Amino acid sequence: MSTLDLDIRLARAGFTLAIRRSLPLAGLTAIIGPSGAGKTTLLRAIAGFERVEGRIRFGDEIWAEGRRFVPPHRRRVAMVFQRPSLFTHLDVAGNLAYAARRAGETAALPAMAARFGLTALLSRPVAALSGGEAQRVALARALLTRPRLLLLDEPLTALDRQSRDEVLPHLEMLRDAAGLPTLYVSHVPAEVARLATHVMTLAGGAIAGFGPVADLLPEASELLGTERGSVIAARVAGATADGLTELAFAGGTILTAEPTGLPPGGELRLFVRARDVVLARTRPERLSALNILAAEVRSLSPSGAHSAEAVLDCGGAVLRAELTQRSVAALALAPGVRCHAVVKSVALLRG
Repeated sequence: MSTLDLDIRLARAGFTLAIRRSLPLAGLTAIIGPSGAGKTTLLRAIAGFERVEGRIRFGDEIWAEGRRFVPPHRRRVAMVFQRPSLFTHLDVAGNLAYAARRAGETAALPAMAARFGLTALLSRPVAALSGGEAQRVALARALLTRPRLLLLDEPLTALDRQSRDEVLPHLEMLRDAAGLPTLYVSHVPAEVARLATHVMTLAGGAIAGFGPVADLLPEASELLGTERGSVIAARVAGATADGLTELAFAGGTILTAEPTGLPPGGELRLFVRARDVVLARTRPERLSALNILAAEVRSLSPSGAHSAEAVLDCGGAVLRAELTQRSVAALALAPGVRCHAVVKSVALLRG
């Protein structure tokens, strides 16, 4: 697999970005961290909008090293910002045509418009678009430039919930169908859990962590001051006679009353908050909670003055539970101890 190799340094007044990492040129890598961590600056450096010390190598190509500097237009990188930078004097068709002409892709415009649900909007002025529609135009225009790398700088932040829900499936399509490596800046763990294959966390201009989304999201949530939890890959196994959906994952089956909108075999991710997991040494009976999973304690660590986090192995899937230090002692929990995890609720994440 080709990689994007970064060994860069950019110093500004009161801030230094120093990154040394190889990123896979596949899937979607989320870059997250608190405000001022250097996320947008890193994307701008990769795109060629910021000059840096060190080296940027894309596959076998050197984009920046010493006196060598490949300008942005020759890197074939597309960047979509928080607010779509569309040409306001053109309609939707004009915005798409501009990108298509520059890349010699005019024949691809109708199919791209259909792919993003824009066919009926082609004659609409940019000023008349909703936030979600404008962002879909920006994404379609970016793809019409035939980029080798897509950079997304918090593309959902300025949108309301309805518009975010409108754009998210298209981002999933880019990840799954387009085969276009994507770097995605976000500060919303739920977006990252739904979209990312890998996560890189930044803090103070440096890398705090990198790895698969299921491994890094808990640390990322802590970095952002949001709720900790677990990401679990699952698929739709079927439905029960009383209308519940069965979701199969590495550790067994989870039942949910929430519709998935997916056929049997459809894949999705689950987000389970650590505080929604209750532990028992023996399997509890006669509970209202539907999901009771066999588990083994992998590790225990303090998470507060009187609380602890248990990392559990559920048939290969990782589940986290938040509990009090008193509960740890009462249940005699320790690494290697077998228990049962009662999952009170799960959030469904498409993709």
